[in-house]
Amino acid sequence: MRVLLVEDDALLGDGVRAGLKQAGFAVDWAQDGQTAKLALETEEYALLVLDLGLPKLSGTDLLKWLRASHAKLPVLILTARDTVADRVAGLNAGADDYLIKPFDLDELIARLNALLRRSAGQVMQSIQHGDIELTPASHQVTKNGEIMVLSGREFALLHELLLHTGRVLSREQLEQHLYGWGEEVESNSVEVHIHHLRKKLGVGLIRTLRGVGYVIDKATDTGPLSKT
Repeated sequence: MRVLLVEDDALLGDGVRAGLKQAGFAVDWAQDGQTAKLALETEEYALLVLDLGLPKLSGTDLLKWLRASHAKLPVLILTARDTVADRVAGLNAGADDYLIKPFDLDELIARLNALLRRSAGQVMQSIQHGDIELTPASHQVTKNGEIMVLSGREFALLHELLLHTGRVLSREQLEQHLYGWGEEVESNSVEVHIHHLRKKLGVGLIRTLRGVGYVIDKATDTGPLSKT
């Protein structure tokens, strides 16, 4: 999952970026509102983590602009403003969740995973597809109850495809979700990760549409996979 982190405090931003990357997110970090606005205009993100007190363009103004453009991107606000009026103002501007500084990184990750589930129309903490179960909070995948060892990229790729079952995602789209700014992307990286996932989870799980992309088909009553 690719996240845009907008935080002007260098120490905090670097720590949050490192923590989110360790949890399997691809993270782009902007330190002012104008840079964040440009990123939102040109890149595709699964989540926005937004500080309110930003230089050049405030977090509140950035959020209002985002919602005025009808973007449905889930937004979690990080701020030291802890009054009820501040929280209400942020939520009314279009935020989906709110976390007061200082905060626990594990709570931030849990809240982001909850936002991802809701944005994908899911209520369960794990995604189950036939004999495969993926749990974002524990970064764990099982097949027939057996824990499967996946790399961070493999987990992120599988998560992305399972969140969008029935939708074909191109290699370029998958690369955007897997890699943040400054991370080198090898030309065949997606294909390599797909190959490894098929070896570990079954060749029939991920279907290739040549020249188009990759898809995990939606469950059918008669098919080998089901999703709950």
